[in-house]
Parts: sequence; structure tokens; C-alpha cells
Amino acid sequence: MSGIKSSILIVGAGPVGLTLAMDLASRGIDVVIVEQRAAGEPPNVKCNHVSARSMEIFRRLGVAVKVRSNGLPPDYPHDVVYRTTATGQELARIVIPSANGRRSGEQGPDTDWPTPEPPHRINQIFLEPILFDHAAAMSNIRIVNRASLESFEQNDDAVTARATSLDNGSAVTFHAQYMIGCDGGRSLVRRQIGAKMVGDAVVQRVQSTYLRAPELAKLMPKPLAWGNFSMNPRRCGIAYAIDGRETWLVHNYLNDDEADFDSVDRDQSIRTILGVGPDFSYEIISKEDWFGRRLISDRFRDRRVFLCGDSSHIWVPFAGYGMNAGIADAANLAWLLASRLKGWGAPAILDAYEAERMPITDQVSRFAMNHAFEVAKHRREVPPNIEAAGPEGDTIRRQIGSKVYDLNVNQYCCSGLNFGYYYDQSPLIAYDEEAQPPYAMGAFTPSTVPGCRFPHFFLADGRSIYDVLGPDYTLVRRNRDIDVAPIVNTAKTLGIPLAVVDVDPQDTPVIFEHGLVLVRPDQHVAWRANSAPAEAWHLIQLISGVSRGKVKQAGCSRTGVQCSSSV
Repeated sequence: MSGIKSSILIVGAGPVGLTLAMDLASRGIDVVIVEQRAAGEPPNVKCNHVSARSMEIFRRLGVAVKVRSNGLPPDYPHDVVYRTTATGQELARIVIPSANGRRSGEQGPDTDWPTPEPPHRINQIFLEPILFDHAAAMSNIRIVNRASLESFEQNDDAVTARATSLDNGSAVTFHAQYMIGCDGGRSLVRRQIGAKMVGDAVVQRVQSTYLRAPELAKLMPKPLAWGNFSMNPRRCGIAYAIDGRETWLVHNYLNDDEADFDSVDRDQSIRTILGVGPDFSYEIISKEDWFGRRLISDRFRDRRVFLCGDSSHIWVPFAGYGMNAGIADAANLAWLLASRLKGWGAPAILDAYEAERMPITDQVSRFAMNHAFEVAKHRREVPPNIEAAGPEGDTIRRQIGSKVYDLNVNQYCCSGLNFGYYYDQSPLIAYDEEAQPPYAMGAFTPSTVPGCRFPHFFLADGRSIYDVLGPDYTLVRRNRDIDVAPIVNTAKTLGIPLAVVDVDPQDTPVIFEHGLVLVRPDQHVAWRANSAPAEAWHLIQLISGVSRGKVKQAGCSRTGVQCSSSV
């Protein structure tokens, strides 16, 4: 059998595909990525934000420091400011520290989050090359650039994919045990497995322009900001700082009756949003017009072929949760595939990917869409006298400023979307009688309820608990007197990798009420209790995908994926 062989074939070397490859490679899995672009060819100016959860993943993969040291200049504020124009009168400011400000302890509405890695503002044109170089340097990753996937087929044992070299037209064949489509919104992989996007095809229209304007920052009121919203009766939009010096991405939010991008005067709109006259000079680098959508694939998998990132979901990029949701997909899928390829995960363990990620995708997409509707409503209601001089104008601006701050602080400081989501329909989680706490875009309750993100805390010596967790399952024990031998020995017998980490109860937050918490490779809670289960065999079989049998604890049992942790 000729061709390029690997355990995993990934289609697409964007941030999602690269993260997936890096995660798999870190677990000892050999990966091939096929990508249409040339090595080093920059992406479009898309995502401007790396969420805290994504930064936690990058920390685990050893690339967080490099990511955080790139993007905007170290002292450039990451604030989001609302003005009458980008250079006009300030209405409100969401204060978000610069990269250096994070290190020096500057305050802001997202600086007290329970994480070792707060979010970072960096555009995808800077982020993607960092991930590419990191992935390319890993010995078990091979990236095949300038090749376009044409077709694939699968059987019970493998996937065979065929691509065409974009340089010489020659055929390239790939053989892998599994294939993942990280090939974007127009995914060929999705189409070929027969999956369909379902939802809202158009939520908003945005005429977007990537431009170079070296003099713009000099015209803006100080302090500078990363996001510069413009709100006036003529045109609403935003100018994002890309390099912190001369490049900007200007979004012009089209009105409901402006269905055609080309029907709206781009130059006039840009000048109205920026608040500059005809003498102001700028250069268009590229036009990045886009539709805001809420579309989710009706399938995330067909046997040995999976969808990840934009190939499986697209929505309005509020809260930065387009790319970041895809990175979360990758972290979820990587450990599941690795467990299967290493032999300790049963075939059914792969069912968890769709069971877990599809409901979360639907929830997050609705948060983003609902917020988009609220923001659009406020844009339509900008008072005609918002730019008036004197006390009347001052009053209007204060009122509008208060409203836009309250509405948007949850978007740009979205702790709920970072830390609050949970898996409540997983075949790999031993649920107990306590329900997962609800969350909103900007609020959440840390919890050890199975399915939730394992709450972060720092140890007495300053280390992050995440840094001491094992690469696979970890049993966190708060009381050394608890006998964990039944769990440890059963896991060893069944070949399930399990680390035990003992922590001082004084280090853990007050929400920790159980002596034992079993943490998955993706930092979600799989089980908790105050003693080992009466039949550890059933618990270990459940978390490895062997069965959904009973898990008995202290004389109590539940069927399916339930177990009681009461003693």
C-alpha cells in the first residue's frame, strides 16, 4: 500500500487543526496534516482573541509563553472603548490589562478569574504561525502543504484520502486510522460524510476591511484601546488594533436594509466609523466581508471521520468563541482518539465526542446569537443627539455609556463561557445526584459536580494544580487516609493510565467537599466521592468506554452513567 501513512490525518492547518495535532503528538500519536496553503502563508485576519480555556490548553502544550509574548505590543492596553466615533468622545471603557499589565497585577473585570492563564489579545495572523512552527518542530507531526483534499473513503479499519498537489498536479494518497476535518466552514469533509449545517443562515452582515493607517493612533484619545467602537446615528462599527502600530480591522455593521456589501460605500463608512475627513490617508490591505451565522452540523462524526471547529459549527464571533470553541473541540477529541489508539479506550469511548461537544456547541452558539441581537438593537437605537455639545449631550452619553458597558462587559470578560460549561450527557462520566450549576456568558459557579471543569487553584508552593495533573486520568485526593488502592489497582489491571495527586485540604477552595475527585485529561470531572466505590471495576470500565454499568458507592447504586457519592 503506497502513500503517506499515519495514525491520524488532519485536514486543515488552521489553529484548530494545529492544536489537535499538537495535542495528539504530545500523547505519542503520529499525525499528518494536509493543508492547501504554503508553509508560512498567513491566514486571513479573523479571530482577535485567545480565551482563557484556550490559553490553558496552550500552557499544557508548552506554547502559552510564546503566544502571550506576541500580538499587540506588551504595553498596549487590551481595553474595549465605546466612542461616538473611533476618534470621538468616549462613552464607556471596559478596562482590560495589557500583556505586561497582566504580569504586574493591573486590575480589570477579568483579572480575578480562577486560572493560571488569563485570556490574551492576539490576532490569528500572529497566532497561527506560532502554532505552525511549534507543530512542525514536533517529531511525530508531518505537515503536507500545497495539497488539496479531493475525496476519501473508509472501512472498518482505516481511512484512505486522495489529494492533489497544487504545485504540480500530482496525486497524493494518505492512509490513516482516523481522519478529522478541520477544513473550515466550506468543509469538503463535512459534505462528503453527508452532514448538513442547520440553524440561522444570516444573523448579521458585516463589511469588514483590513487596512493600514499609520496616523490613526495619533488621532485617538488616550489611553489607546484594542477595540474602538463607534456609535453614532450615521454608522456603527469598530476598529480593532491588529499590530498596535499601523494596521487595523474595521467592521462596518450593516443595517437591516443593507443586504448587499457592495451597495454600501466602503470608504465613506470607514471614515464615518473612524471619525476622519477626506484628507485622512489609509491603505486597504484586504476586504474581509462576512455574514454572522448560527449553523451547527447535524453530525460531528461518521465512523472513523470526525469534524472539528468551523467544519462543524459557525456562529457570530461574539466573545471570540468561534476559533476558541474549535480549540476546545480539539482538546476534547485529542485525548479520546489517543486513548483508543493506545488501546486503553474501548471503541465506544469515541462516542463521547459528539455526545459532549454537540450540546455545548448549541448552547454557546445561542449565547453568541442572542448577544448579537441585543447589540444590534442598541445600534438601531443610538440617539440622534449623542454627539451634541453641552449638558444635554453629556447626559445622553453617560446614559448610553452605562448601557453599552453593562451589555458588553460580559462579552469581553466572559467567565461563564470559559469556565462554566459542563458535559451532562456523557457516556464517560459517573454523575451523582447534584445538578451542575447554571452559567451565563459572564458568570459561573465553580463546582466539582461531575461533568464540570475541575476548579483551578494554586498550591502552597505557587504551582498551578493543572501543572501537576497527569496527562491522562488523575485521582486528586484531599485526605491521605482514604484508601485508593481499589481504584488504582483496578485501573492498572485494565491498563487505564491513572495518576494519584495528593493535595493539602487547606490549598483547595471551599467548594471541594469530597475527598476524591477523578479528573479527565481535559480537566473535566469524571467522578467524585469520599471513598473508593464498592465496585471500582465498574467505574474504571465506565471512564474507559467499556460499559455504562452500575457504579456502587456506600451501599447505593444507580444505573446508566449514574453513581452516588454520598457516604
